Amino acid sequence: MTQYGRILLVEDDLSLASWVMDYLQQKGYQVLHHSRGDTVLAAMPELEVDLILLDLMLPGINGLELCRQLRQHYQLPILMLTAQGEEMDEVLGLQLGATDYLIKPIRPRVLLARIEAALRFRQQAATGESPQSNPDLLQFGQLQICASAQRVLLHQQELQLTSTEFALLWYLASHAGQICSRDQVFMALKGREHDGLDRRFDVMVSVLRKKLGDDATNPKGIKTVWGKGYLFVADGW
Repeated sequence: MTQYGRILLVEDDLSLASWVMDYLQQKGYQVLHHSRGDTVLAAMPELEVDLILLDLMLPGINGLELCRQLRQHYQLPILMLTAQGEEMDEVLGLQLGATDYLIKPIRPRVLLARIEAALRFRQQAATGESPQSNPDLLQFGQLQICASAQRVLLHQQELQLTSTEFALLWYLASHAGQICSRDQVFMALKGREHDGLDRRFDVMVSVLRKKLGDDATNPKGIKTVWGKGYLFVADGW
């Protein structure tokens, strides 16, 4: 069977871990499993995985803390698994660098779609591809965004963004001066329409503003147009 990638599943519910491993292996992925959060960091250099499925509640180190520690060393996609109704944990996970999250009980086809989307955007970032086939380099005043290097410079200082943060910034910057609706952003970056409840990109815009030094109370570079979407302002940099 063709192997599409190596996935690390960090999950202490052994019955859930078992069916996730079986399902993904049937779909062509190699899946490695850890049941504790405190064993992952030491093992990472030997695992050589392409993506991590990370449960929130773990023995040893919880998923939020482990995500924070992983992001200090690795930029690979991290998909967090959260219980229904834990909105604050989902927000914190995204702020700490999680690429995406899935709410339990996990639906197999949704899980597969999220994994495929995360790996696809990682590959596009590595090769310099973009959904809109834009030029490799975008320049707005003191802000420079390079697709092939997945690199962002502001006032000649390099910013550290996750792959998902970069993908969102690239998409908005590629549509500078246009209001991008949440449906458009979700379709471009997640391959589906916005369900009206999911706040991940709202949170990510807030994180981008902080990293870009854009005043959250009166943003000049990335604006939220209430009821319509997001606006990247070309002359705001």
